[in-house]
Amino acid sequence: MSDTQVTLSAAAAKRINAIMAQHGHKALRVAVVGGGCSGFSYTFDFAEAPQSDDLVIERDGATVLVDTVSLDFLAGSEIDYADELIGAAFKINNPNAKSGCGCGTSFSL
Repeated sequence: MSDTQVTLSAAAAKRINAIMAQHGHKALRVAVVGGGCSGFSYTFDFAEAPQSDDLVIERDGATVLVDTVSLDFLAGSEIDYADELIGAAFKINNPNAKSGCGCGTSFSL
C-alpha cells in the first residue's frame, strides 16, 4: 500500500489526552489482530514508549503508536472519537476495510 499515512482527529486527540492524564500513561497503542466477527479486530492499549519500528502519530499533545504489521492494515486511516447518544468510542475510519461488523471494532479486507 502506498499511502501509509494514519491521521488522528482533533476529537480523538482530546480524548487520548484525557485518558492518558487520568491513567498516567504516555501514549495509546492501536493495533490490528486476527479475529473478531469480520476477520480482523482493532485493539487499543496503553504504552510508555514507542518500539524502534513504530509509526508515531502526534496531534495536540496526544501520541498514538502503530506497529509496522498493523500499519499495513491501517494505511490511509483516520483514528477518530465519537461521543454519540448510543455511546462513546474510538472509531477507525479505514478505507481498506471492505466490510465491518455492527460493533465497529471488527473488519474484513
